[in-house]
This record gives sequence, C-alpha cells and structure tokens, in this order.
Amino acid sequence: MPGHLFAELATGGGSSEALAFLDRGERVRRLLLLRTLHASLESLPTPLTAHSEAWRVLWDAAGRTPEAVEELILAPQVGSWLAHVLRRIHGASEGPPLWAEAGRLGALAVAAALRARTEADLLVPLTDGALHLPGLGMAQLARTGGGVTIGRARASDGELTLTLHEAGAADVSRPGTSLTCRPSAVPAPGKSVPGESDPAGSGPRWVPLRTLTYSGPSDAGTGAGTGAVPLDDLDPYRDLDEPIAPARLDRDEAAVWQEMFEEAAGLVTGAGRGSGPGRLDPAVIRAVVPWGRTSSTPPPPPDVRVSATSGDSYGAMVIARPSSSLALAEAFVHEFQHSKLAALLHLFPLLDDDREERYYAPWRADPRHLTGLLHGAYAFIGVAGFWRERLIDPEHAETAAYHFALRRLQGRLVVRTLLGSGRLTVEGRELVAGLARTLDGWLREPVDRSALDRARTAAALHRTEWRLRNVSPESLAAHDRTDVPFRADRESWPDVRTYAFADRPSAPCTADEHLAAGNPATALARYADALATDPAEPHALSGWIVARAAITPGRTSRRMLARPELMQPQH
Repeated sequence: MPGHLFAELATGGGSSEALAFLDRGERVRRLLLLRTLHASLESLPTPLTAHSEAWRVLWDAAGRTPEAVEELILAPQVGSWLAHVLRRIHGASEGPPLWAEAGRLGALAVAAALRARTEADLLVPLTDGALHLPGLGMAQLARTGGGVTIGRARASDGELTLTLHEAGAADVSRPGTSLTCRPSAVPAPGKSVPGESDPAGSGPRWVPLRTLTYSGPSDAGTGAGTGAVPLDDLDPYRDLDEPIAPARLDRDEAAVWQEMFEEAAGLVTGAGRGSGPGRLDPAVIRAVVPWGRTSSTPPPPPDVRVSATSGDSYGAMVIARPSSSLALAEAFVHEFQHSKLAALLHLFPLLDDDREERYYAPWRADPRHLTGLLHGAYAFIGVAGFWRERLIDPEHAETAAYHFALRRLQGRLVVRTLLGSGRLTVEGRELVAGLARTLDGWLREPVDRSALDRARTAAALHRTEWRLRNVSPESLAAHDRTDVPFRADRESWPDVRTYAFADRPSAPCTADEHLAAGNPATALARYADALATDPAEPHALSGWIVARAAITPGRTSRRMLARPELMQPQH
C-alpha cells in the first residue's frame, strides 16, 4: 500500500483512492479463499454434481461477463460462506452436512450463469425446499419441513428451472416440485412480487433480493446520481457466521427501511464530499442485513441496539433498525469503520495480540482483548467524526456536541492504552499514532460547555461502573496496575447512561437526571438513598462516587475515581 494511502486511513478516514485499494485487497483475498476451497473439496464425497463441474460453470460465466461475476464473488454473503466452510473443513465451526454447505459452490455457479446468460445443469443443495442464489434471491419449491434435500438447477439464457431431485429416479414432477422463472431484481415500487404477500406459503415462487435505493451527488459532481444497496433478509450466510433461516420483512417494514435509508444516506453525504472520519459514500455499503424484527410494529427504539460487521463480509452491516434516521446514519459510519480496519488487518499485522480480555473499552460492558480495543477505537473515531459534522446542524447541534465530546474523550483514552501496550507492530503504531493526532486536534476544538460537562460525567460514570462490576478488589495491591483481577461473578450490564446524558434534563427527577443537569449535590443525596437499601449496587455507587468527586475535587476524589472498586462496602 502506498504510504500516503495508509496515512489517510490512519487518520480514521480515507479517500476513494484508499478505499479502492482496500477493495482490491479484499478481491485478492476472496479469490484466494475460493481457490483454497476448490482445492479442499477435491476429496470431499458429495451426492451433488462434482465440485469440478460447478467450478467450470463458474469460470465459464466469468469468461463471458467478468465484471458481473466478480461482483457476485465479492458479495458479502459469499465471503461469509467461504470463511464458514473453510472453518468447517478445519474443524473450527459447525453447521448442516458439510457436503451441503460446500455444495453452495453450485448455487454460486448457477447465479453466475444466470448473470452471464450461460448454460448450467447442476445438482444443488436445497434448504427447506429453497435454493438461495447469492446476490439474486431465493427460488422456493414446496416446503419440505426442514432439512437438506437435493434439487436440479438448470440455467439457460437467464432463465432458471429448478426441480426436486431424488436419487435413482427422474426429477420429481409432483405439484410444487418444479419452478421456472427469470431471476431478477425487485420490481419497480408499487408492483407486487408473486407469493411475497404470503411468505409462509407452500407454493413454488421466486423471492427476489430487495434493494435500498438512494440519490446523491454523482461521481463527477455534476448532478444527482442514484445507487442501490441490497437489503438482505434471505441469504443463509447474511449473518456473522452460522447459517440462519430467511426472515422476510413484510411490505410495511421494507418500506420504512427504504424511507429511512434515503434519509440516512442524505445525512452521511450532506456535509459534502471529503475523506475525513465520519464521512461516508453510501455506495461503499455492500449489504444491509435487518436484524431482530420483520414487522413495522411494535415501534423500534430511537437508537440502534444491535449492529455488527464481520471481516469475512466486507461492506455488509447487520443492523437492528431504529426509529431515527440519524441513529441509522451513525450506525452506517460505525460499521463501515470496522470493515475498513478488517481489510487493513488482512493486509498488515497491526498488533501482536495474546487475545487476553483484560482491557477497558468505554463502549463495552466487558473487558476486551487488544484487537477488539483497536476495532473500537477505529470505529468510534468515525462516530466522533460523524457527530462533528453535525455540529453546524441547528436541529442536532446540542446532541452532536455531546456525542462528539464524549467519543473523542473515550477514543483518546483507548488510543493511549494501545500505544502503551507494547504490542503494536510498526504499521500498527503508525496507524494508532495517526488516530491520536486526529483526536488531539479534535480535543482542542471548542464545544458547548454544558454538553462537554455531561460528556465528561458520562465517561466517568461508565468507567466507574465498569470497574465496580468487573474488577475485584481482592488482593489488588495498590502498586499493581498491570495484572487486574476480575470478579468471578461479573455479568453483562446495561449502559443506560451514555445516551441518557445526551440532552440536558429540563425537569430532573432521578439521581442520574440531576447529575446530568449539573446538580451533583442533589444527585449525591438521591444516590445515598438508593445505597441505604443496597450499599453495593454498582449503578448507584458509581453515581455516588462521581457526584462526590464533582462536589469535592482533589487528590482523594481522583484516587476514588481511579480505583472505585475499593469503595465497595466490604472494603
């Protein structure tokens, strides 16, 4: 990688040229994994068409339309499938029969033949009577009650014929066991998809992959352009590892996704073109995977409660839809930062990680290993940049000031931990030093005083509660700060303060609200009342410690904030 491109990515951002380099790296990796899988399948028994024939069909299609087939191979779901099957071959993962998962190579070949309008005639695995074609959708025969069966897929001039196949017999021709269709994208808005209104129906049908469309500045900057991103609720490898069943969104939920995606795309591009952290071209998103809900009711929460990305599926994002387009836009930025860093880690060894989970991450409830810490730092510098771009927006300025102040402060703390770990490689240290320069510049930028105070308070509360819930005071010598003993009874806990402190309460009632409103004395009394019932309750105790430190700053308060676990009643 040219040095100037690495330097761009080390700021937390990256130009289109830098992202194109990451794309090329992912292309090479994907082709290497595909070739590795092909070599691994030579000795694998299968009741399907020989893997070598599926391979031939795939590359015949690539010879006809290389761009279309390359786009298919680079689809995130193909990357997840490749990595999962290779892990299975090496005994590091589980799933359906290995021949069936490996046989998805045939489905990939059929999808390539349909795109290239070449010929294919392959025995392929069906899951509950369905053939999943990456990047296209799902061909559904009569449901078989679960499990894996075998189908015969023929492709010719862009048309698919799928029939149920039984060993030793002609292809089954009973009702519901055959389907002929011309797989294509979702129809124009307002037009129906046969069978879509009855996703649990039993009849044969083609269920297309949905897309989310958006408009924005053209690549040439001369006017409006349009784009489309898959909204994948079908593919079994759309999740992070193990295959999962389709979870088709109903029409209302799909329509809400479309509306919110357009608004979120406008937010991430509205600040103008640039390569700094927090800016995002929606075209880099390769797939959005809705998580946890298929209906527009009940209403979702305002913020994103679940989002995730895998290094195996570059550009894909698993997201639980919020009710706020602003929160969705933030999630897009956050998750693509993870994709960028994963692509960098495929090119460079950035750190020597022993995978020991012992580090504090300000956005997590549990201790993290160094790789997780680096991922968090890179993701949240993008989030901080996103909110920095919103500071000039009157509608969101106050909330943006809080989140920008909070994430730059937390990010700098983690960067300091990484630089002091002694485990970064030369490239890793260059990357983290670049993040530090970005954050140091941001820390000098003025922010609304009330938002800054709430951000500092929220950061102190999270770290204090984290230590109370995770760190054991037992046999922790005052001078020993390297080998932190963790509690045996620690468990996940909800971080309810990070977002609650985003806005200054106008009529505070609870202890947290008084602390957020800048009334530490009142908050201290409320926390004390709660501690009278349960003196060790971590939420109340962390609030009491932070409120007390705000009232009486000094050496004692600094020690109390540094080692809050020593304030637990038994100590």
